[in-house]
Amino acid sequence: MLAVALSLSLTLSAAPKSHPYTVKDQVTLRRLASLDVSADGKQVALVVRETDLEANRGRMDIWLVNSDGTGLKQLTTHPENDSDVRFAPDGKSVYFLSARSGTQQVYRLSLEGGEPVAVTQSPLDIGSFILSRDGKQLAFSADVFVGCDGLECTQKKLEEQAKNKATGKLYTELLYRHWDTWKDGRRSHLFVMSLPGGTPKDVMKKMNADAPTKPFGGTEEYTFSPDGKQLVFTARDVGREEAWSTDKDVFSTPVDGSAAPKKLNAPNKGTDTGPVFSPDGKTLAYLSMARAGFEADRQRVMLRNMADGKERELAPNWDRSADAVVWSADSKTIYVSAEELGQRGLFALDVGTGAVKPLVTSGNVSWFGRAGDGLVYAWDSLKGPTDAFFVSADGSGTKQLTQLNADAMAQIRLGDFEQFSFAGANGDKVHGYVVKPVDFDPKKKYPLAFLIHGGPQGSFGNHWHYRWNPQTYAGHGYAAVMIDFHGSTGYGQAFTDAIRNDWGGKPLEDLQKGLAAALAKYPFIDKNKVCALGASYGGYMINWVAGVWNEPFKCLVAHDGNLDEKFAYYGTEELWFPEWEHGGTPWENPEGYEKHNPSQHVSKWKVPMLVIHGGRDYRVVDVEGMATFTALQRRGIPSKFLYFPDENHWVLKPANSVLWHETVLGWLDEWTKK
Repeated sequence: MLAVALSLSLTLSAAPKSHPYTVKDQVTLRRLASLDVSADGKQVALVVRETDLEANRGRMDIWLVNSDGTGLKQLTTHPENDSDVRFAPDGKSVYFLSARSGTQQVYRLSLEGGEPVAVTQSPLDIGSFILSRDGKQLAFSADVFVGCDGLECTQKKLEEQAKNKATGKLYTELLYRHWDTWKDGRRSHLFVMSLPGGTPKDVMKKMNADAPTKPFGGTEEYTFSPDGKQLVFTARDVGREEAWSTDKDVFSTPVDGSAAPKKLNAPNKGTDTGPVFSPDGKTLAYLSMARAGFEADRQRVMLRNMADGKERELAPNWDRSADAVVWSADSKTIYVSAEELGQRGLFALDVGTGAVKPLVTSGNVSWFGRAGDGLVYAWDSLKGPTDAFFVSADGSGTKQLTQLNADAMAQIRLGDFEQFSFAGANGDKVHGYVVKPVDFDPKKKYPLAFLIHGGPQGSFGNHWHYRWNPQTYAGHGYAAVMIDFHGSTGYGQAFTDAIRNDWGGKPLEDLQKGLAAALAKYPFIDKNKVCALGASYGGYMINWVAGVWNEPFKCLVAHDGNLDEKFAYYGTEELWFPEWEHGGTPWENPEGYEKHNPSQHVSKWKVPMLVIHGGRDYRVVDVEGMATFTALQRRGIPSKFLYFPDENHWVLKPANSVLWHETVLGWLDEWTKK
């Protein structure tokens, strides 16, 4: 078989005065990566990413804006990424991470002028950092060998390993590779040092566990106690059970390393994370899942009295899952973000009564922090990328602080969208979104991109996505429809739980009824020109649809999806996920893996399919995509296989993102615009 050479058609020509949203826009728009608010609430520091097409990478710099929206300016312009910005307690400087010296270190930049100065001299890359409340101590994470005495010990061992000409690696436990990385024996440990210039101390020296947890944990997982004497952090310290356990715990340890870390919440076997002390220091809030082995259980807000150790759940009757915690200045209110009916909003929880008050109810709230008499937060929606906003503490008023893409968005035309609902499986109310084509004409008929989200505990909500943005289809002349089927988040925990042991049941019924509802409600959709697309669980669902519901579709796109659920268990790394979803291991409950297994229905496949997979995807291994393509080719079904050897479960490199979108849109055009 001859390999087909694929080329990029992206050009750097000047954009026209006004144009439909394009793949180039998708890749090159500025992205607000994170933010931090000064202690006095007067300034906001931003990490802004811009795309360097020539270097085929994103580049992040530090920006600053006043909390009233004035004075936006860029602080750093170094070719290396400057990220993870946070204010010094006095507000006169900011700290951030940068690899401008060759290794990633913590830098300090005075807001009164001057150049950034390195405050750490670690021989290893620093992964994350926080400051104590008084600014006199720094805690940071670095990957080290357990038991090593100091950072230099790990550096020396790495140098010795590099001299070994043998390339084989011997493993004795699972999770030997995770997400997109093969392990080398190191763990992410937390170090504490005094400022300026203290000696870093590993405060979890003998723990065979990661803090922050891998692969996505960050500074939200550790904090100083108000007096600066303790470091409280999250870790999953479960020995050889790590690959099938979700038992993360909150630990406390002296900052001088004089005692071993101690669990604060030992009885709970689910995930506990995100510790945050109240401003008065009396209470520790953290997020907790009650059920062991379930990564998408409801995240409850727990409050721990630091005087007597007693704990209670805040707002136990609020059937939503909190994402993050920020305290009010008077310690009487906790602010959280949470998904709510296809939105991700901002809510105020009264610490005394547990009463819940919505503050921001539409769009997608991500990072947020306290700012004077309100909150600064990052917000996006299906109509635009992320910017910084301010909302008053009672939710009575909001104000936009930044317009990072004002010039670019003024030249872009987007499709209008609306949310709709219908009676799905069991007669339950199910929600979806439709995005109309750009330059919509109600007299015309348009082909449909039917997008299926991953997770499966996720949502295709009112959110500006940089990989699965329905506006890319709207800009290319398609309508887009997304259904939040049973298993989706933001509709109550029972709705999320409903997918367990039923991957191809109620979700499929919701998709079928959702498509029917959209076709009935929106006559501009051409029912004879429908293609379905999905990634991760959505990719699994495409493979399932291909065998059990292929009639409506002209074409399919499966990205990083399982073909065989039983084999997928043995190929993946986080075993708690399939064990929960399918009711045990394949040898304990083989029926749980076979009853909705796409590989059992390949004989009924007939719809043309584009298969996409990343070579560094260890969550859904690449052989699943190869097997899918093999089945399609052997059956003589028109098909293509787009393989990214350097991408993980996502497609992150700008050039690869362009190639992905152009290939997908070209595939849809081939089968809907003949």
